[in-house]
Amino acid sequence: MKFTLKDYQGEAVHDVLSHLYKARKRWHEDNENHAFSLTAATGAGKTVMAAAVFEAIFHGDDTYNFDRDPGAIVIWFSDDPSLNEQTRFRLMESSDRLIHTDLIVIENTFNRERFEPGKVYFLNTQKLGKKSLLVRGFEGDDDGQFPSLRPDLRAYTIWDTIRNTIEDPKLTLYLVLDEAHRGMGALDVGAQSEKPTIIKRLINGERGVPPIPVVWGISATVERFNMAMEVSRGRTRLPDVKVDSARVQDSGLLKDTIVLDIPDEVGKFDTVLIRRATEKLEASSNEWASYATQQGNDKTVVPLMVLQVPNKPSHGDIGNALDTIFKEWSELPENCIAHVFGEHTSQTFGRHMVPYVSPEHVQDQSWIRVLIAKDAISTGWDCPRAEVMVSFRSAIDRTHITQLLGRMVRTPLARRIPGNDRLNSVDCLLPSFDKATATSVAHALTEGGNDTPPIRRVLVNPREMKPNPSVSEEVWKKFLSLPSQTRPQRGAKPAVRLTALAHELAADGLLANAGKLAHADLHKALDVIFHDRTKEFANKRSAVMTVEGITLTASLRDSQVNSSSFEELADTIVVDDAYRRAARIFSPDVARTYTEILARRKEGAEDDLESALVEAREDIAAIGLLDNIQDAFDSEAKRLTAVWLAEYSDPIKALTDERQEAYRQIIALSTEPQDIDLAKPSSWIEATEKIQKAGAPTTLPTYGNHLLCDEQGLFPADFNDWESAVFESESQRLGFKFWYRNPSRPSQDSLGIAYEDADETKIVRPDFVFFIELSDGTIAADIVDPHGTQYSDALPKLQGLARYANTHTQSYRRIEAVAKVGGKLRFLDLTRGDVQSAVAAAPNAESLYGGSFANDY
Repeated sequence: MKFTLKDYQGEAVHDVLSHLYKARKRWHEDNENHAFSLTAATGAGKTVMAAAVFEAIFHGDDTYNFDRDPGAIVIWFSDDPSLNEQTRFRLMESSDRLIHTDLIVIENTFNRERFEPGKVYFLNTQKLGKKSLLVRGFEGDDDGQFPSLRPDLRAYTIWDTIRNTIEDPKLTLYLVLDEAHRGMGALDVGAQSEKPTIIKRLINGERGVPPIPVVWGISATVERFNMAMEVSRGRTRLPDVKVDSARVQDSGLLKDTIVLDIPDEVGKFDTVLIRRATEKLEASSNEWASYATQQGNDKTVVPLMVLQVPNKPSHGDIGNALDTIFKEWSELPENCIAHVFGEHTSQTFGRHMVPYVSPEHVQDQSWIRVLIAKDAISTGWDCPRAEVMVSFRSAIDRTHITQLLGRMVRTPLARRIPGNDRLNSVDCLLPSFDKATATSVAHALTEGGNDTPPIRRVLVNPREMKPNPSVSEEVWKKFLSLPSQTRPQRGAKPAVRLTALAHELAADGLLANAGKLAHADLHKALDVIFHDRTKEFANKRSAVMTVEGITLTASLRDSQVNSSSFEELADTIVVDDAYRRAARIFSPDVARTYTEILARRKEGAEDDLESALVEAREDIAAIGLLDNIQDAFDSEAKRLTAVWLAEYSDPIKALTDERQEAYRQIIALSTEPQDIDLAKPSSWIEATEKIQKAGAPTTLPTYGNHLLCDEQGLFPADFNDWESAVFESESQRLGFKFWYRNPSRPSQDSLGIAYEDADETKIVRPDFVFFIELSDGTIAADIVDPHGTQYSDALPKLQGLARYANTHTQSYRRIEAVAKVGGKLRFLDLTRGDVQSAVAAAPNAESLYGGSFANDY
């Protein structure tokens, strides 16, 4: 893969491959058909995950312990040829093992007896329609007229090809239904439209064509697909693979915030908000250009504005809006406008002649700065460059607005910009809305729905906060020293993590030949194991080279059964299988390089290197069978990784954000929580009003001495009673200087602490960090976290905080958890060893606060 998968993507790929293996095995052994779905919100990277799956089934993948399927063939099916083309391009963009000739668009000239293994074939509904040349003349369709209707020189229709492929015992045909919720409605009944009939035929089989053995549906909303599979004939359902939308949001692939701008008064405010939107577009353009310069990058994100209009728009009104845009930003070139109307022809808006651009091409056409759209944006379209939207739709069109915003939430660089809410957000201006209807849009966006992902923050008329100029460098230095933690990743391998780190260190010029150095260290570790466990190794090598068994002899005369053992030399297939298992322990690269070293050490290797390599592979296979070899090998990989991360910590911090993010991902590539650095926040967008589902919004109170503030030095905050009490108490303490409202979102400037809940590791983000000047002039930090005991995760969060306090005492003066019990606020001092032990053993959180280990706050 060209991309490093996010943790949730890797887990989803693992689960999909597990399903495909089971389905393939049961198909070939028992002739059973299977189906399952992958559900992931828009922006989760479904095509990237599919690319990783295809690489594994075509080529094998040791990361997922998955052997290749030599007969694998994939049909990628959708109802939109342009969507197929976009998918094909993205697969090539994502994979370094899927080449152009592996991804085949089936045209009307296609003519093969069977599909070719190792290929992905793209089909769409229209290609299988009754009038298509691909199907004309198939004997199952023509009531005896075959072959007279078949085009000249065509030996096989597409239905012949599908049938012959399915019936070949050496091949496995997989059907991937892209956007699987579309065209599923009539699958179980006599469909009237051609689309569901075609999908039904592929899935259920019909007119001499067997059902496709393995069906994999991919969509953000697969309920209709799943219902269709329930009633499909003779097909077993495997469990759905579901991607948690919260983890998609955590990954940084989606923007954190949507800002809704609405007029404070009732009236016609189109021109006012268009001017404001143009200001935002210009500011965003300048901010991205400044960020590119700061990062030493000559390429910058070029943001665009979407003008969303009604289905029957006034071309004159659109022309006036365009005039306003160019008047406000005179440097904007006049030929920077495009539209995506269904008419597919150039349109005239006032004095502007505007060309049509296909939606899936908008992102790559950087000349487009203003895009005019209705609601008919094709499924699969997204444009991370779209950072500002003005919607001329009325309040009754809330659904259309939220759906289009759902297409605008991908981050342009596929990562968060550390500490910068401005570059991690999208602006939507609603001239025809009041606060009540805008609030309903806000709640719809935070809840998500259909294929729209839930957005963590939707703010109405917020204000920007910048670093407080009163904060000293000593305070910021203390802030940046506080260790945050990562969420562990299932199946992460220390050797893979080490080699990935070595690759990045070498690429950045921080450690020359890092890959060779890493391998040399791991080779030494294996040498030590060799030396210390010689006898055990000899026994394991003997086990690799021989196959033992038992012969049972049954006497028909006296019904006696006698047994005798036998021993045969292992063949190449057995040894190769043992080698592959060992290579998955050490990683294929380390196994390969260590094999070469062992071979050169063999007597006579200079005269017969090939034989020496065969013996060395046998040695590797035997080492892989040693007891606890995985733990011994992994511990050395972890040790060297930790040494290098500590040694090169400062040079890594001096790299660009993009390069630092690569190291953050490597640090997180572990089955245990890892410490990572905080990023300094540079721009926050904060709500100034509390928006409620019912009732008028209320203005939030503001406070001084926050690390970020507005022009008046104030920070707006929405405290509950407990939080207010904690803030008042802490801000009155001797030496208090500043405070930090820790973001609840998983940004690089948010302090996160790992905890275990129901066999899953999650992240708690304490509410407050306070900064105090001690008597000697140094700056100390206190975590104070008010949290209710009534929640099911109250105790697991306490236990996570206690473990964190135990291992990070040098970073804090105090770490306290506060809760109200019996009408009183009580606190637990989690830096105390006895309190940590009590938290670990407690049956629930409330008993801790009510007992002797807590004190009145």
